[in-house]
Amino acid sequence: MQHVGFIRLDQGTPADFALALAAEKAEKPGLPGRVLELLRSLDRDDTCYRVTRYEHSLQTATRALRDGADDELVVCALLHDVGDLIAPDNHGGFAAAILEPYVSERNAWVVRHHGLFQGYYYFHHVGRDRDARDAFRDHPWFGAAETFCERWDQLSFDPEFESETLETFVPLVRRVFLREPGANREVR
Repeated sequence: MQHVGFIRLDQGTPADFALALAAEKAEKPGLPGRVLELLRSLDRDDTCYRVTRYEHSLQTATRALRDGADDELVVCALLHDVGDLIAPDNHGGFAAAILEPYVSERNAWVVRHHGLFQGYYYFHHVGRDRDARDAFRDHPWFGAAETFCERWDQLSFDPEFESETLETFVPLVRRVFLREPGANREVR
């Protein structure tokens, strides 16, 4: 592989940056696979839950798919917890940062805030305010986050639930991550 000539950005030439941009473009088709590998890393049985985080993600996406959600929202449901092992105190923000260039502002916001909205179902058991999500009550996407958690996320810890396989979701992940960044950033 050819390398750029600089060791500091301010020393780069137009040819160096043309090479760098071409290399980044060549890596783009592998993005969906790398994201799916991150998801697969959640398939660990060292959890107290009755299903792995990976299975939880499949269940959440399956519920969204069967509920008629569009491809983008199904992908958000699939990937909403990919940050659990890497950024446990900000897993929603981590997942949203990965999704944000490729999904609508609304869907990125839902993923970013789903942890707080999920708290409605359990915060009162751990000494926190289950109504903390009400700080966003007047936000235009409050209802979307509420629905995401109520209908899909909080229900998806069931070892008896029959999820779709990951292969069901691969084409959707490819479609979302292979579009141009910002192509679907309109507010929905």
